Parts: sequence; C-alpha cells; structure tokens
Amino acid sequence: MTSQEIIEAAKAAGVQLVRFEYCDASGVARTKTVHVSQLEHKLVEGVGLTRAQMSINMLEDVIPIAGMEAVGEIRLVPDLDTFTVLPWVPASASILCDQLDHDRLNWGACPRSFLKDMIARVATYGIVVQASFENEYYVASHEDGQFVPYDFPGHAPVYSPIGHDMVAELMIETILALQTQGMVIEQAINEYGAGQQEIAIRYSDALRCADNQMKFRDTVRGVALRHDLFASFAPKPFPDEIGSGAHIHFSLWDLQGERNLLYDANADHCLSKVGRNFIAGVAEHLPALVALTAPSYNSYRRLQPNAWSSATTAWGFDNKEAALRVTSPFFNREEQSFNIEFKPSDASANPYLSLGGLIACGLDGIERDLDPGDPSQRNPVDLTPDELRRGKVRPLPSSMTSALDEFEKDDLLKDAFGDLLYRCYLGVRRAEDATFSANDEDFEILNHFYRF
Repeated sequence: MTSQEIIEAAKAAGVQLVRFEYCDASGVARTKTVHVSQLEHKLVEGVGLTRAQMSINMLEDVIPIAGMEAVGEIRLVPDLDTFTVLPWVPASASILCDQLDHDRLNWGACPRSFLKDMIARVATYGIVVQASFENEYYVASHEDGQFVPYDFPGHAPVYSPIGHDMVAELMIETILALQTQGMVIEQAINEYGAGQQEIAIRYSDALRCADNQMKFRDTVRGVALRHDLFASFAPKPFPDEIGSGAHIHFSLWDLQGERNLLYDANADHCLSKVGRNFIAGVAEHLPALVALTAPSYNSYRRLQPNAWSSATTAWGFDNKEAALRVTSPFFNREEQSFNIEFKPSDASANPYLSLGGLIACGLDGIERDLDPGDPSQRNPVDLTPDELRRGKVRPLPSSMTSALDEFEKDDLLKDAFGDLLYRCYLGVRRAEDATFSANDEDFEILNHFYRF
C-alpha cells in the first residue's frame, strides 16, 4: 500500500487511532498509538522509542544492558503493507514496524530486521522460505480470581461437533476478523484440552508469516475479550491440561515460487537432498534453537515425551513425536503441499527471532552438506541405543536455564544475532528465568496466561 492509500482507508473506516506495533525480545507484543491526524508524517518518519524499551522483559522489569540505556531514541518505522483496520475494536487500525536508528538502518536489536537478514542470506542460495504457524490456544473465563476453561467442568471430545458448537459464535467471529486482515483460513478445530482451540492459516513468505503471527495473536485475544473471555497462547496455561504449540510448517521454494525444493519425486519419501541438509542443520542446533522457538519458563512443561510436542532432536516421516516431521503430501497436490512441521515451537516466541533462527540453522546444514542421520520410525522413547545413534537423536533441554545455556554456547546463532541483539536476548531471558525460578507455580501460570 502507499501512504495515500492508507490514509484514505483509515478515513473510510473512521479510524481514530493507529497502533505502531512491534514485538520485543520476550515475545510480548507492544505498541505506541498515533492519532489519525498525525498519520501522514508518522508513516514516513516513524514513532520515537527509547533504546531502553527492548531491555524490558515480559515481567516489565528493566534489565541493565549496555547500549540499551534510557538515553537516546530509535524509531518505529512502519511497513506500509502491514496496515489493517482492526475489526474487533472501534475506530482502530494497526501497522507493524521495524526498529531503526536515525540513519533508517537496524539499530542492532530489531527482531524484524534480523529475520529480513536471514531471508536475504538464504535467498543467495536461490531459496525462498514459505511458512505458517499452526496455533493452539485456550479460551477461558475469569471467575473468583481464577482463569477457568470455557467448557469447564465438562470437556467436549476432541474434533467433535459438540466441541465446535460450544464455541461456534466466537470462532466464526474470530475467523471473519482474520480474513478481513488478509489471512486465509485452512482449518479451525476444537483441540484436546478443555477450552482449547486451533486455527491454521495458509502459508506465506517468512516475513509475512511472522507478521501474520503478530496479527493473529492480537485478533484472537481481542475478539475473545468482546465475549468477556480470555484467550491464552501460553505453552501450558493449565498444568493439568495438554500444552499449546505454535508448530511451524515450512517449505523451501525457488526464487520464482514455481518449484518446491523440498520435493523430489525420485527420492526416498520424496524428500530432496537440500531438504535433508536443512533438516540436519536444524537438528544439529536444535538444543540451542529451542531457546528461541520454545523460549519461556512455561514452555518446558510442554516439551515432554509422549505429548506430541517433541522432547528430542529426532526427525521422521509423519512421526508426531519427532521434532521435525516430514509431512505426507496431499493427493494431486504432492509438490505444492510437501512441507516440514517443526514441533518444538510455541507462541511465547518472538516470531521474527524464531523463524530467523530456524532459517539460520537450516542454512548451516545446506552450507556444510550435513546429513540428518536415519529418520525415526517410532516414538523416540522406544528407540534402541543403536537407533538413537544412527538417527543422531539427542534430548532437548528440559528447562529454560538449560536452553539458554545451549543458546549461549552456539556460535552460529550468536554470530547471526549480532552483538546487541544477542546480549539483549540473553539478558532479558536470563532475568525472567531467575524470577520464575524464585517463585511458585501460581506465579508462573498467572504471568504467562495473559501475556501470551
């Protein structure tokens, strides 16, 4: 869109306030709001933001990080193509932003710019990454100071008609709001947990995928509030219920978008050599990568064996317990539908950092011609020691602390992040880990439930 088209669209929709939105290192969506009368010049010059803002973690603590003092400003500079009128709130719109310095370049800690850099890097190999987040989330009411799943104390069977009926009005309103913002809905189902839902939207290029994830979370939570309900994307908002993932489905395409580079009709299970290389790179760095894709303290309640979320670096064909599941393609759409599902991912992640990290790791596998080992044909917990060795299967971190330790040791991700973003991420996440470790389960659940 052009600036003039945005101004005209805002005027036609009666917009009064426009949210200039970004995602911080802790995965929290944040925004500064501009009145429509200021929109014309703010679309060009952006909105001021203190350098210290990115040092604030999910608990609102300001973490001392060199280069992020409360001195000096950066700019939230909008991507005009991300402007959307918000269907669930009156007279409001949003636009997603890069964090740029006064020279209009990445100031060193912009997650969206990091993803752009990884997209540009993989493009030099003739590859475009297409992706989509497959989100699960809980819908709850707030009663007597507690969040309660919406169908409590009953529990509709998973994928059941009655489960859909119980939340039909909310789901339809949510889907219409997403469609109004340009997202294509592929599936909408009631999931295993009490009050748990899942919506899958169609894939797009990696940057738009991350942008869609930002708008998706805002929309789901905003529409739920209109019904006096709360939607939570926390990985494990109810300790006794199944966890919620945001699995990443991705594929690799040529620069023209005409050929799926993962697909080779003559290869084993149709998985190409470049696909095997990419899987191998991701699997090699996976213990560190989960610090980006399943990054919160609450995430490690979900990453457990036999939970269909993965607890190891295993990969396989249609293996729901593998971290990387090569999906079976659909009839008559074999090449178009062939993709890989990355399972140790949840919506507490900053989507720009998690997708950028995934690309960096996969590209390392291509550059070094890595082999992923044998695919796991069974649940990894049932593999023999020899099968684990041949599949290069290792356990994933079991806590936020150990995941951050792995991230800190991973030179590839450190170099990809750059100094300031790397120190920022470690600083805010280490501080969160320390605070949650010092508090009880109730503190953990409360502070994850409404922030994600």
